[in-house]
Amino acid sequence: MLGLNKKIGGLMLGAGLLLAGSAAQAENYPSKPVHILVPYAAGGAVDVLARTLAQALAKTWGQQPVIDNRPGAGGIVASQALTQAAPDGYTLILVASGHPLNQFIYPSVPYDTFRDFTAITEVASSPLAIVVAKDSPYKTLGDLLAAAKKEPDKLSYGMSGNGTSAHLAGELLKYMSGTKIVAIPYKGGAPALTAVIAGEIPLSINPLAEAIGQLEGGPVRALAVTSAERSKALPDVPTIAEAGVPGYDVSVWWGVLGPARMPPEIVAKLETDLKAALQDPGVLSTLGKIGATPVGSSPKDFDAYVRAEAVKWEPVLKAANIRAQ
Repeated sequence: MLGLNKKIGGLMLGAGLLLAGSAAQAENYPSKPVHILVPYAAGGAVDVLARTLAQALAKTWGQQPVIDNRPGAGGIVASQALTQAAPDGYTLILVASGHPLNQFIYPSVPYDTFRDFTAITEVASSPLAIVVAKDSPYKTLGDLLAAAKKEPDKLSYGMSGNGTSAHLAGELLKYMSGTKIVAIPYKGGAPALTAVIAGEIPLSINPLAEAIGQLEGGPVRALAVTSAERSKALPDVPTIAEAGVPGYDVSVWWGVLGPARMPPEIVAKLETDLKAALQDPGVLSTLGKIGATPVGSSPKDFDAYVRAEAVKWEPVLKAANIRAQ
């Protein structure tokens, strides 16, 4: 019995030392540069947001995080690199809304979309916009959907490539409204907008960051935004739900993940520091310019949201047969 008590005491002491070590690790974190993986090339919205966040975090941490661009395969290259990193908080990733969907788009992914990552916080979200030319006969989204139902597959919409947020937003609109509109992929959102302006296609779907410059007194106008609530950047433009498709809600979102099995104390420290960074004037200015809203969710809520996104989009992707080319 005495031996058993000694063993239990030893285990409790070991657990206590482990907890004390984790607390000390969190208190001293970060003691070296933190690497933030970006799954896309430099200069894009995710890269700009990551670098802006890094500048704000540097004020708190006393050292500059390292931005590491790892583009390729819709984000899979960077995500796989994260899963191979030590779960100590010194390697993180800023993912976009396509992260939980790659498992449905690509034949296989070299990790488990949920089990191999630690959710930390959703950073921000931004709606997309349904855009038509200034002189378009479609004055409302209702007009456009009525025309699409009257003549299926006659209308087309431009978007920035298969599997992108704009493509998914368009397919969900078709799925929920019972319409048939042909998707036309372009090499980016800007060429799709140019095609609308030139009259080559009747509409395009663009993240607000791409379209907002052309919408403010420009050659195009927005029929609706895709988020559940109106955008502060376009307060007079209705949501798709308001315009006749109840329950429709699509946003481009960005969030921070770490490798699986990160110490809870480090996760809590990162959550706190990232939420503080989202109140930094430079970060708020960047978000405002792209029509985005800061979020700063808890790890639990962000994990639940990522899982819900996968459930929401899987049937849409299958119905539209969206697969990697």
